[in-house]
Amino acid sequence: QVQLVESGGGLVQQGGSLRLSCVASGRISQINTMAWYRQAPGKQRDLVASITQGKVTNYADSVKGRFTISRDNPKKTVYLPMNNLQPGDTAVYYCNLNQRRDVLSSYRDYWGKGTQVTVSS
Repeated sequence: QVQLVESGGGLVQQGGSLRLSCVASGRISQINTMAWYRQAPGKQRDLVASITQGKVTNYADSVKGRFTISRDNPKKTVYLPMNNLQPGDTAVYYCNLNQRRDVLSSYRDYWGKGTQVTVSS
């Protein structure tokens, strides 16, 4: 069983910064990608940023240059420092782990419970 626990959300003024963290525990495969998604009220859950086990990153256009995803593989932790936050960044942020046991297995998604980020104008 895999568990993901997020932390670091909160209330911040426009232009401020926050740093999200997510710790994974349980049966973690070596073949995985960790990511952050966000979901604003009434909207779908969208990818914010992802990072592979080999630390290849991908970002949504709206956060490029402001957010930086990183991971510490021995600690099974992914980080998301967020700078120059805007009201449009307000959402619940979810940690995601997408992994497969081996090259013959299917990928499976795991989700954290989410952490609220609120940016006031």
